[in-house]
Amino acid sequence: MRLSHARRNSLITGVTTLVVASAATAALAIPQSGHTVEVAAPAAAVSVDGKPVTDQGQADAAAAAAQAQAGQATQAKAQADAAAAAQAQAQAAAQAATQAQAQAQAQADAKAQADAKAQADAKAQADAQAAASRSQQRQNLNAAPTYSGTPQQIAAQMVPAGQLQCFSNIVFHESSWNPLAVNASSGAYGLVQALPGSKMASAGPDWRTNPATQIKWGLDYMNSRYGSPCAAWSFWQVHHWY
Repeated sequence: MRLSHARRNSLITGVTTLVVASAATAALAIPQSGHTVEVAAPAAAVSVDGKPVTDQGQADAAAAAAQAQAGQATQAKAQADAAAAAQAQAQAAAQAATQAQAQAQAQADAKAQADAKAQADAKAQADAQAAASRSQQRQNLNAAPTYSGTPQQIAAQMVPAGQLQCFSNIVFHESSWNPLAVNASSGAYGLVQALPGSKMASAGPDWRTNPATQIKWGLDYMNSRYGSPCAAWSFWQVHHWY
């Protein structure tokens, strides 16, 4: 490595000073009158690059270094605290979002349950009303007086007006309004072609000959199985049986 001229002279000067100072500290023995006198040379400060280095300078440098290190430590701690605070804030935001999502889900579940309950209640009420209507019709049939007239006239007295035409359509296609009609292949019997005909005994013991008994049983059957004679007629038109 090559040194510049100025740097080389500075090093030479520093070394020379160091040598002179070391020599000056040695004790000088001067013989005089048979006595030896030791003279202590004054201490000289060591210099490097022409600048004296003292104990006080070293202490100041050390203090400055310590102060700089303390400042760096303080700055690092402040950064760490800021990072920890940011992380805590992010965690708090995430927890708040999770809680909000859970609350929204709970509200949606509660609404779905309420809607399902409302639908179930409405269906139960409709079913109850339909059952009550059918029960009332059966009661009306059971309490009905003795009917007279043609089967069509008896039907007009027993079947609700809004359902009479549908009931008549079925009876016409099944038996042509003949209370003694018998299906040769199946054995179905009567106005409404009950199969077997003995089923109509639940409406009365005279089911074989009494049109009113057959109409009573047929109306109850249509209401129980299809909900009404018109619903039974709709089914009949598709399948040609009911």
